[in-house]
Formats: sequence, C-alpha cells, structure tokens
Amino acid sequence: MSGAPSALLGGDAGDVRYPWYLINGRVRTAPRTFAARPGQRVRIRFINAAADTAFRLALGGHQMTVTHTDGYPVVPAPADALLIGMGERYDVQVRLGDGVFPLTALAEGKNATALALVRTGAGEPPPAAVRPAELNGALAHYAALRPAPSSRLAARPPDVTCRLKLTGGMARYDWGINGRSFDMSRPGALRFAIAQGQRVRVIFANATTMYHPMHIHGHTFALGPAGPRKDTVIVRPGQQVACDFDAANPGQWMTHCHNLYHAPQGGMMAMLSYQT
Repeated sequence: MSGAPSALLGGDAGDVRYPWYLINGRVRTAPRTFAARPGQRVRIRFINAAADTAFRLALGGHQMTVTHTDGYPVVPAPADALLIGMGERYDVQVRLGDGVFPLTALAEGKNATALALVRTGAGEPPPAAVRPAELNGALAHYAALRPAPSSRLAARPPDVTCRLKLTGGMARYDWGINGRSFDMSRPGALRFAIAQGQRVRVIFANATTMYHPMHIHGHTFALGPAGPRKDTVIVRPGQQVACDFDAANPGQWMTHCHNLYHAPQGGMMAMLSYQT
C-alpha cells in the first residue's frame, strides 16, 4: 500500500500500486493492436474497470471528440485527454491519421502506464513507456460537457435532499459516510428514505484527503443544473457535488465509492430506499 499524489485528483490518488496496468488484458510490452485505415472515423469506448486506479487517457497524435459519458450522449466536445475514475465510461470519436499511434492510459499519480496501439499504416511501434504529449493537453472536464437533448433531465427543483459526507482516512482505514461505516447486518445501517416520484438531490461532500468516484445504483443523475447525465462521478477532496435524479425505480439501492477498498472493505456505502 502506498500513497500516490496527484494534482488532478486533488490529493492522494490511490491506496495500492500494482506491478502491471492493462488495456484489454494486455501488458504494455505486449500491447493489443487495433487495425484501421487512414482517414477512418472510429468510435472508442473507454471503461475503467480498475479497483483503485484512475486513468488519464490519450491517443497520440490525435484529438478526440467526446460523444457519451456513462452511456448517455453529450453535445460533442473536443478533448486531448480524458480522466476516468473507476466505473466511469466515455465514448469518443476520432479521425485517424496514417501510421502507428499509442493509446496510452497513465495510472494517475502512480507513475506507470498501460498501452494499446492503433495501426493504420506502416511504421515501427512507439516504445512501451511512451507518454504522448496529448496526456498533458486539454481534459474533458465535467464542466465542459453538456447533455444532449435526449439525455437532459427536465428542470425541476428537488423535493428532497440527501447530504452524504464522505469521511475517513488511510491511517485508520475507517472510510464511511456521515462518519459511519456501512454494515448491512447491523441494525440501523445507514439508509436515506425517499419516495417514488420525487426529484432527489444527493450531495456528495468529500471531507477526506482522497478522491472518491461515487456511484448510485439503479438510477442515472444530472451532474449539477446543466451537467451531463451520469451514474458515477469523481468527488475530489474538499469538493461538493450535487447529483439530481427522479425516483422512478423503486427498491433498495446502494450508493458507494467505486474504490473497491473503500466500499465493501472500508464501508463507504449507504442505501437509498423507497417502495411503490
């Protein structure tokens, strides 16, 4: 276990450094190669399936156009790089050049990379440790993404607000919400009661020194009053994020950190409950 400082993530970038980081199951010294033709427009779907690592992604020599986040369309937005927390997904479109290009995923704060290749023509592949300049280019920040009309949540004030303070730290490994570690077997497990048909606002307020990619099961939310439609959002240290959704899917729904060590092992979970 080791700290990993990252200015982009506002502090500590993870609990664990791994010996290898993978793209489609392959190490960077034996990368997966995707074949295409020069001039083709391709769609790439990025999925961060990691347990503890956020990735900064770029395709060397290219600018991407972001078209979807977490499966929902956005107004197309240009970006040189993406920052993807655990559980987040992005779709992009790219017009390919001629050659062999590195698709590099930098393990944010951990000084290591994963690699795939995009080949459209002749040429030698770049070195396994390549870090294209686009990694340090313009990021697709949440604030720069706007929902497409088909994914826009109708304007409506919230009927109920659930404030979830993200608490705990590395020293005692006591991750929790509102100062409590979730335990389903314990009476009084952390639950927030809402009602069907309500517009619900969940406020994630991060009081820790680490970022947390927070996820709500069974629903998608609007990120702020004009932000994209998502189901997972990075909440940086000292940051507060408001997520609005309509309670239209009754059940017992978990909301939790998508860092594997902070949720089931650390207890940074709560439950949103409502019935028909």
